[in-house]
Amino acid sequence: MFDDNILEINHVSKQYPNFNLQDVNIALPRGAIMGFIGENGAGKSTTIKLIMDLIRKDSGEIRVLGCDNTKMDKNIREHIGVVLDECHFPEEMNLKNVASVMKSFYKTWNARRFEEFVAEYKIPKDRKVKAFSRGMRMKLSMAVAMAHDTQLLILDEATSGLDPIVREEMLDLLMDFIQNENCSVFISSHILSDLEKICDYITFIHEGHILLSESKDELLERHGIYKCSEKDLRDIRRDALIGVHRYAYGVEALVLKDQVPANIHLEPANLEQIMLYYTKEAVR
Repeated sequence: MFDDNILEINHVSKQYPNFNLQDVNIALPRGAIMGFIGENGAGKSTTIKLIMDLIRKDSGEIRVLGCDNTKMDKNIREHIGVVLDECHFPEEMNLKNVASVMKSFYKTWNARRFEEFVAEYKIPKDRKVKAFSRGMRMKLSMAVAMAHDTQLLILDEATSGLDPIVREEMLDLLMDFIQNENCSVFISSHILSDLEKICDYITFIHEGHILLSESKDELLERHGIYKCSEKDLRDIRRDALIGVHRYAYGVEALVLKDQVPANIHLEPANLEQIMLYYTKEAVR
């Protein structure tokens, strides 16, 4: 079963005094990008720390590249690249220093590939990290994460705070990365429009629970936005309604398309609307 999935999380739970991650199940196939979405405090960073074995789960199983993540040796870790929301290289380092350290850390370090990234993204060679903009720091983190034999690339809010041009460059890089069908991306982000562009799968976590984990196309296809009057809304079955927002001029609702009459007009729903209605606009 694990041969087809580069990452599997099965019935994983983690308890804290004020927060519980409960029965999390996620499967990321090879050659795919999965967007991991949810509000602040929903459990995204906790899940990523569990995957990386930075914290220990209370129950369940996590397998990365077919291996129990608590038993990953250096050979397995060679194939995992991680980009967090901040660049963690010492500020006094320059690119030569970074490359030297990474070469000693990764036996599969590819100096030529790193140089190609540096040239393509115009990362300055003669400056120290402390002089880099946030965009340059994140480009450096991406270059390092992909300059060894990476098969699973994990990003935790790596594109937040970046200008649209830099974000677009990073998204293009992720799309190029998965052209190798053995490689996959697991990306957490609040910028849902970016995820809608590139992701094959979406996993939605809310208050420590997985609400949805499925193909992005199927998720968008299953939901629609119905704009109507209060009277018209009463004709919709309650189990077809995910959430309702009432305005002065009428009503907007997120509905399940296959549960409503075929003759009513629905507008497409985007990821942001789906997330909003599932978490904030409960049916009343």
